[in-house]
Parts: sequence; structure tokens; C-alpha cells
Amino acid sequence: MKIIIAGAGEVGFHLAKLLSYESQEITLLDTKKESLVYAIDHLDIRVIKGDATSIAVLKDARIDTSDLFIAVTSSETTNITACVLAKQLGARRTIARISNTEFIDQKEEVGFSKFGIDELISPESLAASEIELLLNQYGFNDSYEFEDGALTMLSLRLSRTASFVDKTVKEAAEVFPELHFIPIAIQRFGTQYTIIPRGDTQFKEGDKVVFITSKGGDEELFELSGKVKIDIKKVMILGGSQIGYKTAKDLCQGKFSVKLVENDKDIAFDLADELPKVLVINGDGRNVELLEEENISKMDAFISVTGNSETNIMSCLVAKSKGVKKTIALVENMDYYQLSQSIGIDTLINKKLLAANNIFRYIRKGEVVAMTKLNNMNAELLEFVVNSKSKITNKLIKDLDFPRSAIIGGVIRNGKGIIPLGNFRIEAGDRVVVCCLPRSITEVEKFFF
Repeated sequence: MKIIIAGAGEVGFHLAKLLSYESQEITLLDTKKESLVYAIDHLDIRVIKGDATSIAVLKDARIDTSDLFIAVTSSETTNITACVLAKQLGARRTIARISNTEFIDQKEEVGFSKFGIDELISPESLAASEIELLLNQYGFNDSYEFEDGALTMLSLRLSRTASFVDKTVKEAAEVFPELHFIPIAIQRFGTQYTIIPRGDTQFKEGDKVVFITSKGGDEELFELSGKVKIDIKKVMILGGSQIGYKTAKDLCQGKFSVKLVENDKDIAFDLADELPKVLVINGDGRNVELLEEENISKMDAFISVTGNSETNIMSCLVAKSKGVKKTIALVENMDYYQLSQSIGIDTLINKKLLAANNIFRYIRKGEVVAMTKLNNMNAELLEFVVNSKSKITNKLIKDLDFPRSAIIGGVIRNGKGIIPLGNFRIEAGDRVVVCCLPRSITEVEKFFF
């Protein structure tokens, strides 16, 4: 697949890096020579110095033969213009990164596809949505919804009080029949190895386990995991960035009481005007005395989304030391993902990873409608649509020669989520959620051609 990426910033470079691992043919465009030099030194890709809105530059990148054009520069206007030009010059599909979330909310009414833009993505909007989902799924470290919650991916670390610790998957299924969840990936405590569980795989204390649940499965999983469920109502947000603003706006429309701390006086006053339901505080969120004055110990969740990763991590650690139940930090450095559990922060989120997950489904074979990489685990979660000609159609799951490094975690049929067992028959029109290790992706895709 030939892919052209405009913008060698954080999102563009990260995308190029991930896609180059997939053996895709990548061309990276940027106006800054130093960004391209860094990309050449670290990635096996083609680079071109130039403006993505230049017709000559696009032709030099062979836009007429490209399968996908992705514009992720820091300029929203540049991205939109570049995608319009790329489509007119022959690109099969285009994706534009935007910062104005109003465009996404009104995309059907405006009809961006008429202009040549097939998809809009906003890393800030994706991050805000991820935060809201994590708060609604308190107790779980990661979450991802398929088809508005028909199926949900949840992950947690097993404590010794979890009912299924020291049991195999098969034994747990026999003890707890009729449950609405299934384990799809396990990472042993203290290792970086990802296991796709089988019947004889044993759950151990300290394991990070990823589950697929249907409706009600999250409640069952919470109870069996030995955790005590506490509703999150009071939330403090540090940082009035686009993510902070969008998160506060979304949360205050629901059940949450929101405080937002912003250091810049002008930004704080603007936020107070735009968010009348949010208590906006002008002050330095790194100041422990300020946090104590604002009753941080009474907060159920603390979210730090300033532009500085270290500030976000340290402020979350302070919040945790004051008894805050749920902490979420925005980080730019992917290496920090390895540290989240060991240093005590519940969840780290990264805009680059969220944007990459959103874009990745366009380069998968078969009709992939959703895709996410599991945080800090070497596995992918993909949602395929089954058509009448798919090799998997009208087959029992137990009769499929599915690779051992992959597992079918759930099926959505007529809008209803199902946790399928071996005797379940896949039908055309089903949406099948598969978890697999990278080495088995190509083999899995063949079942859905």
C-alpha cells in the first residue's frame, strides 16, 4: 500500500514509524529539513522537502498512484487544503488532522467528502473522548468501545482477591458460567510479553489482563476482580489546553462536577466565560498548597493535560498521594508508557497513539471498521465486517484454523454484542472483534477477504 504523510511532526513521525514496521511504502512530506533528516536517520522511508499544498510537490510524491494521503501538519488549514488537492490529483483516500472539533460534530451536514476529504481526525477530541470513557469505566486502566458499547474492551491488573487468580481460563469458565466477558490478552507482571490466552492459560496475581465484555460484563468483571466500585463525580482538570477544554465541556454536560486549573490568567478568564458550568481556577497546578486549598483530597479523579509530560506525571503523583482514586496523565513520550503502573498513575494517554489507532484501520486488509493497539502490549484489536464471500462465513469458530496467536473476542450481530464460544456460527453481516499479535495479522486478514 502506498501512503503519503504530510507533516513530520510528532503525529506524522509516529505514524510513519508504525507504518514502516508494516512494510508499507511511505513518503513523508515536510517543510522543515531537520525533521526530515531525523526521519531518514531513523526510518526506512522516502522523504520530500516541500509544502504539502504545492501541486508540484504532490506530483513529485506520485500522488496519482497513492492509496492513502494523510495530512497531519500543525496547520488545520494546510491539512484541509492538501487533502482537497490530493484527492483531485488522484489519491484514493484522504485523511485530515483538524483541531476544530466543530468540523467533526458537523461533518455530515457540511459534507467534507464532497470536497475530497474522506475522514477527519482530531487527536485532542480523541483524547477527550478517551478520558470520558475511562472515567465512566472507573477501576479499569484502559477501555475502548465497539459500536457504541455493544462490546467494550477493558483491562485491569489482577489483585490476589480476584476470584479467578490461580485458575486456568477453562476452569474459570466452568466456575463462572453465563458470564459476559472473555480474556483476550495477558501480560505477566514484570515482563513485556503479551500472551493470547487459551483454555490452559493460568491467571496469576499481578497479571494485566485485557477483556472483551458485552452489556453488563463490566459489572460482573468488577465484582469478580475483587475491586470496590465507587462512582466518580468530582473531577479536577489541570491545564486549559484544547484537551482540557474539550474534556471539561463534555464532562460538565454529564454527571460530573468539574474544576479546571489554568496558570495563564487570560486563558483562565476565557475558559470561565465559555464554560459556565465549570469552576475555573487561575493558578499554578504544580503548587501543592493551591491543590490542597481546592480540596484535591475530596476529588474522585484528577486529570493532568498540560503541555508538559513531566508536570502531568508529577501532579498526578501528588493527587494520588492525597487520596485521589483515579489519575490520568497526558504524555508525549511513548517510553513513559512502561512506567505508568510501576509509578502509581492509573492511566497514561498519548495523542499520537490515539491518532495512529484511528488511522490504522484504513491500511488493514479486509473491511476493518475499528482498530486499536493495546497500551503497553504487543497486540492489536481489530473489528472486521464479515461479507458473504469471507472465508469465515457460515463456519463454526471451533472449525476455523485460526492462528494460535489470535483470538475472536466478540461478535456484534444486529447491534447486539455477543461473547461467542466454539459452537458459535459466524454469519455474513456480523462484526467480529479479533485480538492478535503482530505476526499473525496477515494470516487473520485472509479470513475476512
